[in-house]
Amino acid sequence: MISEQDVGGVHIKYLYHCPRQLWLFARGFRPEATSATVQLGEAVHDTSYRRAHPVDLGSARLDDLDGNLWVHETKSSSRPSPADEAQAIHYCYRLRLVGVDTQGAILRYPKTRRTQRMPYEPDWDERARTDIANVRTTVAQPLSPPRPARTRCRGCSYFDYCWSQ
Repeated sequence: MISEQDVGGVHIKYLYHCPRQLWLFARGFRPEATSATVQLGEAVHDTSYRRAHPVDLGSARLDDLDGNLWVHETKSSSRPSPADEAQAIHYCYRLRLVGVDTQGAILRYPKTRRTQRMPYEPDWDERARTDIANVRTTVAQPLSPPRPARTRCRGCSYFDYCWSQ
């Protein structure tokens, strides 16, 4: 069983993207290393905002925290998603747990040169706690959740596992 402290940003992202992906990831199934999509994301991350200093919170690792206490996350996708927002909210929550009163999060999308500023909102802490509980519930299931519609799986590093015969 995964503890609350063990829930990281990737867990939150996978919860929103695909509970089956989360379930497999939590059991150590990690095909991301061979995924071209993941490699592209790592390249975007490595070549964008080089002055950023990653902050390691144990199971969570955010891209940067500036002097004004804004969490910065760089995304390889071209548009914002609920998973990106939930991950940023999770990082703000984790920082607040250790006494850092973040101002919010800034999501950067270098591919489209978009930036989304998310000022901290009082209901974020409750949302983050709910997301953590949902991660723990999903991971604790004895069987993997059903796969979503095939169209949602395009580009997923778990595609071969879920859709091979």
